[in-house]
Amino acid sequence: MSETLPATGLLAASWLLIALPLAGAAVLLLGGRRTDRWGHLLGTGTVVAAFVLGLACTVQLAGVDGRSVDVDLFTFIQTGSLDVGAGLLFDPLSAVFVLLITGVGALIHVYSIGYMAHDPARRRFFAYLDLFVAAMLLLVLGNSYVALYVGWEGVGLASYLLIAFWYTRPAAATAAKKAFVMNRVGDVGLALAVFVMFAQLGTTSYAGVLGNVGLLAGGTVTALGLLLLLGACGKSGQFPLQAWLPDAMEGPTPVSALIHAATMVTAGVYLIARSAPIFDASPSARTVVLVVGAITLMIGAIAGCAQDDIKKVLAYSTVSQIGYMFLAVGLGPVGYVAGLAHLLTHGFFKAGLFLGAGSVMHGMGDQTDMRRYGGLAGKMKTTFVTFGLGYLALIGFPLLSGYWTKDAIIEAAFDRGGVSGWLLGGVAVLGAGLTAFYMTRLMLLTFFGRPRWDDGVHPHESPGVMTVPMVVLAVGSVAAGFLLVEVFPLADWLAPVFGEPAEAAAHAIPPLLVSVLVSLVVLLGAVVAWLFVGRREVPVTAPARVSPVVRAARHAIYADAVNESLLMRPGMWLTRALVFVDNRGVDGVVNGTAAALGGSSSRLGRAQTGFVRSYALGMLGGAVLVAGALVAVTAG
Repeated sequence: MSETLPATGLLAASWLLIALPLAGAAVLLLGGRRTDRWGHLLGTGTVVAAFVLGLACTVQLAGVDGRSVDVDLFTFIQTGSLDVGAGLLFDPLSAVFVLLITGVGALIHVYSIGYMAHDPARRRFFAYLDLFVAAMLLLVLGNSYVALYVGWEGVGLASYLLIAFWYTRPAAATAAKKAFVMNRVGDVGLALAVFVMFAQLGTTSYAGVLGNVGLLAGGTVTALGLLLLLGACGKSGQFPLQAWLPDAMEGPTPVSALIHAATMVTAGVYLIARSAPIFDASPSARTVVLVVGAITLMIGAIAGCAQDDIKKVLAYSTVSQIGYMFLAVGLGPVGYVAGLAHLLTHGFFKAGLFLGAGSVMHGMGDQTDMRRYGGLAGKMKTTFVTFGLGYLALIGFPLLSGYWTKDAIIEAAFDRGGVSGWLLGGVAVLGAGLTAFYMTRLMLLTFFGRPRWDDGVHPHESPGVMTVPMVVLAVGSVAAGFLLVEVFPLADWLAPVFGEPAEAAAHAIPPLLVSVLVSLVVLLGAVVAWLFVGRREVPVTAPARVSPVVRAARHAIYADAVNESLLMRPGMWLTRALVFVDNRGVDGVVNGTAAALGGSSSRLGRAQTGFVRSYALGMLGGAVLVAGALVAVTAG
């Protein structure tokens, strides 16, 4: 890590990045219905202001030696030997996430003005959005694991509120509860990691922990890495905690774009990248990250191939693409920049795809079943073009964003060498082909073919307030990858965090050959999708008789069934057993002792008659016993 300097100028006011959206949320929540008429404008304005400030701070940071500044705010916790200060760390890594969160977040806020125009609770929706942005900014700007944890939990709370925004719908309430519970499982891992840090090193600051990893025993470092990975899996929807993310599509579409495309699900990638020295010191923990990423990549890609809900397809695509990012950061120094570059480009094209899906739903009466779409290219031209560019970027069409960043991850996987390198590279290439299949299927079902609309549905283009953010994100989908790799190299910007980019070494497969291979596999996936969907009549109702593979894909490789069998039901049985032991065992002993004492005292109380003759008889009996004992002792 580079040397951290005190903040000056605008960087000293970087705390406003968090304060602005937090203040907006407070005003909208506490102001009540009086803010209904202008609440959406306030909520959007605070995030736009945060983006402008974040951009200005990033520009100033570029001129700072070492490009890392520390902003001390106040003492957060001070007790015994635990001293945790509330402070911010503004460095290249946090700056990248600040721009992503506030930039894409501002576009989604603008889009939401139109999307939520007729919702009576729109003001509350924008308050929750602002609360989420503030918590996410605290997560990436905090200078310690405790600050990160506070933001981590804030993000969990805000996501719960947003997923359950339409809480009168049972499916939305259930999805929010599922997301909350599964995230808590991961949060336990993060909390335990923070405890281990303090117990072993006496500090939770990034400088104190990451700068002293060498003082820890190998087993401790591995345990720290695995605990941090558990937290990352929960927040980023990675195996085995990925099942909550597709269900979270029950929230409004802007929520899907903000939380499940560009920000919240990337928190796990940020945590691993920020903790790079820990994972670099533990090859075992890094290997587990690789395995988790590869498995999740395939689960998401396979499940996405058999979904008919347009948002569910994009949700499983997110699971798969975050798997690519985990695979990259699990490769170590050669993969950190590749993973973060894909994270940034993914933020553009996946947010654009979700907003495009929302535009389609807006024009189709909130219908989400792609089997009831068809022929929308001519009815929603702006949505079709912007969505199409996002689609091409996601599948890795040459020279678009995904081509630059996903191919870099695949190259790094092959370059690992040995059997594991070929296996990981092969999985990544296969995932690219499956991505092309399910996204081409989505495009064909939605925008091409004959119309399959329900009676009374009249498709129409969305208003400008919704299409303008889609156009901006489409531009990012086209150009972001080229800009991050060729024009403003992300590797050079992140050098103070991860070190200078390594010199090009011998590759297991020449990069050009990797690109050709991936492009051919992507083309094959698209052609297969056209053969299955484009040349056939699409039934409005999904066929019930399908192959076991399709059935497994529809059920996301039975992730929910596995979780219920291995975790939920045993957990319920264990809870019931503990309740039984508590009621009959612990409480039985306590209640039995109380009953015994109560009964004994009641019986002894009956001897207290109040008559002198009874007491005299008792005294005589006692005296006889004492005399008898004395005689027996004397005779002995």
